[in-house]
Amino acid sequence: MAQLKETRQTSSPAETRTAPPVLALFEKRIEGDDSLLELARLRCEQAGLGAEMHAGNPEQLEHEMKFRPAVDMPVVVHLPRHFNLAEGRSQEQILALASRFTDRVYGLLLHDHPEIATSGRKFIEAAGRLSSRLSKLPSPPLIFIEYAAGLEIDMFADFFDSIRNLPQVSAAVDIGHVGIWQARQSFARTHGGQDVCSLKTQPAELADLMDDVQEAARSALPTVLKLVKSLGAFRKAVHFHLHDGHPLSTFSPFGVSDHLSFFAEIPLQFEYRGRKAVDTMYGPAGLKEIACTAERAIGAERVSFTLEIHPTFERLPLGDAGRLFGHWTDKTNAEKMNHWLAMLSRNAEIVKECF
Repeated sequence: MAQLKETRQTSSPAETRTAPPVLALFEKRIEGDDSLLELARLRCEQAGLGAEMHAGNPEQLEHEMKFRPAVDMPVVVHLPRHFNLAEGRSQEQILALASRFTDRVYGLLLHDHPEIATSGRKFIEAAGRLSSRLSKLPSPPLIFIEYAAGLEIDMFADFFDSIRNLPQVSAAVDIGHVGIWQARQSFARTHGGQDVCSLKTQPAELADLMDDVQEAARSALPTVLKLVKSLGAFRKAVHFHLHDGHPLSTFSPFGVSDHLSFFAEIPLQFEYRGRKAVDTMYGPAGLKEIACTAERAIGAERVSFTLEIHPTFERLPLGDAGRLFGHWTDKTNAEKMNHWLAMLSRNAEIVKECF
């Protein structure tokens, strides 16, 4: 398995401590050639960040791995959304990647599935088969199953309780997905099943509902912290996707309410408590509390984090990276990429404050 631990100097040259690795979403997301990946490599190296890459087959991953920031930082591979733990074809594809990238990849991440709620035994048995086959490989990557399908939070935790003895399969917690799910549940309970995210169009009645909307948004943090502590009891590695969100967010071109920076604010068309904006679900303080709780509950040697924040398409001058784009006549997209990478690095610094 790829090295996970990162050793950092403390107050005395003789003292060291193990700090969990912090990764960044590592892909283009912005149109352009592979100079954008070279820029990502440079900025991640400068910030001390590992990489989470998207790939569905060995050839695609080989190309992405050419740009990995540093050989001593872990790589997590986010598998395509259609991969399904319980399907034989998906397992074969996972094993093909695991076999080819032993010692180069720390983890392979796939989404959970709504069918876990109705056919849990099938997924438990599938996890057992996959863990057994991976264990036969030299230094195999871990398999992380991410909260993504909107399962009841306790059901998600119970699934990993049922496979706690499988060494190669564990959980990935997407705090944005968990938070939005919780905000929806909280608001629906007191508003006749209404989806709080439907209010992001800011209809006239929203002003009268803002106290309840914010109460629902604030319920996200304690829910995440409870899940973190539950998973920590299993004494297994856990990977985290870190991004903020809010039920009223309209920033995403994909229509989702999360994948925001922890420094973001949600603009309002009216004044609420003296401002025309509200805070996101977590903010910097909430992110730090989640990261610090994860280290304490799960263990620094078993926890890892990826900043999975999407770009906002603002621009930042290239500075020392201008040399990478000498062949570009229009640097707009390069500057958009540079802004995104700077934003990922800024958010990562909050996480590192815990360690």
